[in-house]
Amino acid sequence: MAFPLHCPPLSPYLKTSFAAIPAAVSPSPPNPCPNLSSPAPPRLCLPRHRWRRRRPGSLRCSASSSPENRRAGPASSSDAAELPLFPLPLVLFPGAILPLQIFEFRYRMMMHTLLQTDLRFGVVYADSASGTADVGCVGEVVKHERLADDRFFLICKGQERFRVTGIVRTKPYLVARVDWLEDRPSSDGGDDVESLAGEVETYMKDVIRLSNRLNGKGEKEVQDLRKNQFPTPFSFFVGSTFEGAPREQQALLELEDTAARLRREKETLRNTLNYLTAASAVKDVFPSS
Repeated sequence: MAFPLHCPPLSPYLKTSFAAIPAAVSPSPPNPCPNLSSPAPPRLCLPRHRWRRRRPGSLRCSASSSPENRRAGPASSSDAAELPLFPLPLVLFPGAILPLQIFEFRYRMMMHTLLQTDLRFGVVYADSASGTADVGCVGEVVKHERLADDRFFLICKGQERFRVTGIVRTKPYLVARVDWLEDRPSSDGGDDVESLAGEVETYMKDVIRLSNRLNGKGEKEVQDLRKNQFPTPFSFFVGSTFEGAPREQQALLELEDTAARLRREKETLRNTLNYLTAASAVKDVFPSS
């Protein structure tokens, strides 16, 4: 068994506000792959890791139910690999940090094997209602600590995204064939991604500023959030801050269009800002509430 350790969000609003308001685009649950069994509770699957190049197989899991992610033709790259999958009730984004604790015996054994190979496994979102998603993100172990009782603390970092195309085996742990996902140029060509990224950053700053005020921290100036990131990695960073809304995060992860992801994030942040503005007005009228 493995548990994610708490990793503080960018601001307190990230765990409270996003869960309290509707997203601009109603978040649809991640489309479960019929070939994946949803663990209860989610378990870590870390087998002897082997990357093998192959031709993409014909077996594919269905794509996201999000209309923005429906595209004609295959969405995967021509390269594929076998990857151990780790179902968790959270979403890992490229570039994000994920702390984990592993303590169950069979997963400790798997961890020993993983540490002797390339330290990479697939993280996929799973819950009891929607099953296991077929799009996830590679987690690479960047730091680990082995304790006296053979438990492990891990720090993992999100790498490339993937889509499950077939199941290699389910016992003693789940191993799948995956194809790699990359964002494509926007199909409509109507939005400048640089401008969209700037708008998203502005909304984030406003939300953080107002959130700080509501939490009694004053309206402090918010520093540069984008830190010279290109639009695509910045869009992943924004999605990773939406704690408390994992299904919305999963929908963002599955999009293969940076502009579409930024538009969706902008609408979510705008809704959040409206929600916090209303909450701030109520607090001003009723200070003791």
